[in-house]
Amino acid sequence: MKEIQSSKNTLIKETKKLQQKKYRQQTQSYLLEGFHLIQEAQAAGVVLKEVFISQRGLNEWSAWIEENLAEYYLVSDEVLKSLASQPAPQGMIAVAEMPQKETLNFSGAWLLLDNVQDPGNVGTMIRTADAAGFSGVILGQGSADLYNPKTLRSTQGSLYHLKISNQDLAEIIPQFQHAGSPVFGTALDQEAKEYLTAAKMENFALVMGNEGQGMSPELLALTDQNLYITIKGQAESLNVAIAAGVLMFHLLK
Repeated sequence: MKEIQSSKNTLIKETKKLQQKKYRQQTQSYLLEGFHLIQEAQAAGVVLKEVFISQRGLNEWSAWIEENLAEYYLVSDEVLKSLASQPAPQGMIAVAEMPQKETLNFSGAWLLLDNVQDPGNVGTMIRTADAAGFSGVILGQGSADLYNPKTLRSTQGSLYHLKISNQDLAEIIPQFQHAGSPVFGTALDQEAKEYLTAAKMENFALVMGNEGQGMSPELLALTDQNLYITIKGQAESLNVAIAAGVLMFHLLK
């Protein structure tokens, strides 16, 4: 255990840069805030480069810390707050290493996100895909950064339970189809089907589009079938994460 009391410490200033996406990409590292996310990451075998713990955190999670962390920094509340994205951080923040890119396996159920920009929506959909039993989530161009603090919080650790990748969806959709997995889009048009008429299956991909604009016309033209959810009340539309949850739980056998 080492102690850091000042937010002007060189390591702290360098670590704080990970709040910026460009620095996360340069270093292939990201910040994890709070015990639950760090515990999930450690259990999944994620490399934790540094862990910063306040006295409060040390008191609260001493048994886990002793069992799982060979090294860590005991820091002041001021230091922890300088690293956090939330005004009242929990007692632990870690620097985690991004995973190496893996070759995609197109079997199972996959959620594809087309320009879904809100980090909370992206994180919630990853968490819901995990709950629904999906194999993975693919973030298309324009979608929120997986390692944005709000995205990470919204996943509640589910990013460690399934495969997640950043890909060009225009290239990925034909690969699913070539592997024998139909690709469902989401749109309200003359050729779209009400989702309840779609049969349950084990291998498929479901594409959800941008919060305001929906799926791009280019991707809609590539799908095997487009689905919609009938709205019975007076709401204009469903939140994209809610709609994704309805469709995922219905489609997966």
